[in-house]
Amino acid sequence: MFRITARTVLELGSELISSDIIAFYELIKNGFDAGTKSGVEIHFNIVLRRNHYLSARDRALKSGGFGHALIEETLDRLNPEAATHLLESARSKLSSVRNRDQFLTAIDDVYGMSDITVSDTGTGMSLSGLTDNFLVIGTASRKREVDSALRRGDAKSPYLGEKGIGRLSAMRLGDKLQVETATVADDVLNVLSIDWADFSSIDAMLSDIDIRPSIGGAKPNPTWSGTRIRVGALAEDWTKARVKRMAEYDFARLTDPFNDPKRRPRVALFWNGERLDIPWMERALLNASHASIKGVYEIENGAPVLRLDLVASNLGFEHPKEAESSIVRSIDLQALLIGNERELPASSMTTIGPFKFEMYWFNRRLLSRIEGIGDLKAVRNLQERWSGILLFRDGFRVFPYGDDDDDWLGLDRKALRRSGYTLNKTQFIGRVEISRGANPHLVDQTNREGLRETSEQQVLIEILQYAIQDQLFRFMKHVEGQYKGQRLDLAEAKLEVEDLNKRARTAITQLRKLAPHAKAEVETLQQALLEFSEFADKARQRIEEVERQSKQMIEMAGVGLMVEIVAHELARASENALQNIEALRSKATPSDVQDKLASLRDQMLSLSKRIRVLDPLSVSGRQTSETFDLHQLIRETLTAHEAQFARHRISVSLPTETRPVKIRAVKGMIIQILENLISNSKYWMDMKSSREPSYKPKITIEVLDHPPTIFYADNGPGIAPENRERIFRSFFSLKEKPKRRGLGLFIGRECAEYLGGSLTLDEAPLKETGRLNRFILELPGSAVK
Repeated sequence: MFRITARTVLELGSELISSDIIAFYELIKNGFDAGTKSGVEIHFNIVLRRNHYLSARDRALKSGGFGHALIEETLDRLNPEAATHLLESARSKLSSVRNRDQFLTAIDDVYGMSDITVSDTGTGMSLSGLTDNFLVIGTASRKREVDSALRRGDAKSPYLGEKGIGRLSAMRLGDKLQVETATVADDVLNVLSIDWADFSSIDAMLSDIDIRPSIGGAKPNPTWSGTRIRVGALAEDWTKARVKRMAEYDFARLTDPFNDPKRRPRVALFWNGERLDIPWMERALLNASHASIKGVYEIENGAPVLRLDLVASNLGFEHPKEAESSIVRSIDLQALLIGNERELPASSMTTIGPFKFEMYWFNRRLLSRIEGIGDLKAVRNLQERWSGILLFRDGFRVFPYGDDDDDWLGLDRKALRRSGYTLNKTQFIGRVEISRGANPHLVDQTNREGLRETSEQQVLIEILQYAIQDQLFRFMKHVEGQYKGQRLDLAEAKLEVEDLNKRARTAITQLRKLAPHAKAEVETLQQALLEFSEFADKARQRIEEVERQSKQMIEMAGVGLMVEIVAHELARASENALQNIEALRSKATPSDVQDKLASLRDQMLSLSKRIRVLDPLSVSGRQTSETFDLHQLIRETLTAHEAQFARHRISVSLPTETRPVKIRAVKGMIIQILENLISNSKYWMDMKSSREPSYKPKITIEVLDHPPTIFYADNGPGIAPENRERIFRSFFSLKEKPKRRGLGLFIGRECAEYLGGSLTLDEAPLKETGRLNRFILELPGSAVK
């Protein structure tokens, strides 16, 4: 049997209760778990600051330090806001001092008058309850009830806490503890006193420390029940300014500030009897956010679904208020969270349980005065005070999420690597709501420093990151693309400029006739018109240049994607070549050598086909129109994938009618569209194969000649109808994070439009799944040759 030293309790308390606000949180939570009828009150009764106490004591111990001046200085440092009876007692003790020893005793007594009292009007504890529960560290009484509630599937947990370590919180705040408590049935108070200094002896065993509850004085009234925890010999220097800062930041976030103030659990702070305000969230500030996202993650009929609502109010350029809603269903959530890597178990998508969140994004450069809050400075200060994304369980905060130095969603790291909108944590005010009953696997670490690392915790983080870094960012970029820097119709603009020029020249001719004496003025006007025409021409040329550069960027992105594919095949072929060479070392017969070399040759041929496909994808190749057969181009593109299709057991169905469809177009762009479609098909069919062993992946391609049209379909999981257009937006992707780029179909549509055609997703869903599986690449009739 282990024997435990007394100081182990001190070590345990310091490890588990890592900050003052955590200590208060545990004590407050205990009050609400006890069913308090009037909330929890915290009274700071400070007669002498700790810093002043330590300073006076140190001076008294130094040679020549004690004297009348020290007594007077200490009397002056007594807190004038303290209770009158405490101040009178402190002054009496200090004024009667005659020597250093008396001063040391007196100042210890005066400092001992300061305390922090946490009180509630809950059920209280009986004398036996103090012994059997409060004095048992890690008591299982509440945990049993919580576990029973979880087994029953209760919507709400009976208690906020269950670990039985809250009583150690008092140790963090001070060396002395006194508990006064009573139940309704008790006639008197039950009292427990602890001096934590008794536990500091190196050799003392826990069993050597004798702590027993006792009977105290009368209750405040016969029907009173509740608990008062008084902490003395305070371990920190408490000032009114410090408590006010904690009220404005820490205590304001302790319970959910987004809720209606009338619904928030009552926590009241007092400084020497004066009530200090604990602020709540100003809805006017949230309503002034520049963008927002709200989400609900639910389990419907045993399957998860994510619903998102996005709003863009002001992105720094002129645009109407834009809103969008989206639904990510189970099959797409599997792709996002599980993917083909399968680092998380699929079951964690449901065992996590339902949760919801709301996040408001602010661009501090766009902040302005808000009615009801104040001027720009007040608004900026308020936004900064509430910044961060907080996590709440049953209305109480989960630490440390949302603190200034906590980046639990990795927003700052992502923002540093991304151009455009920076979605960092200081720009957000937000909350995530979970509950003990609905999310039993989202459990705090024992030291209250975050959730335990579980697959469910990872699902929570992945969903929130996807909502912000992918959905919100992509939505904002989409709004920007719609309203900022829209492409000009240069042909129309050129005609307008020419028309204005013609009208201006006509007007100048008329001026010469009507005002022959104003020759100099007319010449000046003529020169201004000429300069304007030159400026307009230069502006048009610059716009055309920028658009060419933009198109080249799209082309380069397409080449980059193809290079990635080739690099992947090269790596695979190299690996197989090394295996073949290794095999040659053990089998040196001529026939074996011949077979291995033949295998190596086949792999190199496969790679050479890939490289040949890359040639027309070069920027120069992609800009050159040529005449070719559409059927032959499709066959050549698929031939380069034969080895890949064989490895992944993908079959391909091609048109039985092979009559040539001759067209004139940029060959490389059509190849790029096909490559992107094939790449997507492979990914999604692989994912379906990993989940359905009997599944047989298949790609089906059909061709029409008037107008030239390619119908491309696969029998993979398909696309949700609500995403029919979103998949063509830049950065939209439902793949797992390492493969989430969201550029392939965007590039494909850009290529199709460059050719004068269109790339769309057929709106007719499959009867079996209700999802969309067929792409349509339609080229202009003028391309037929």
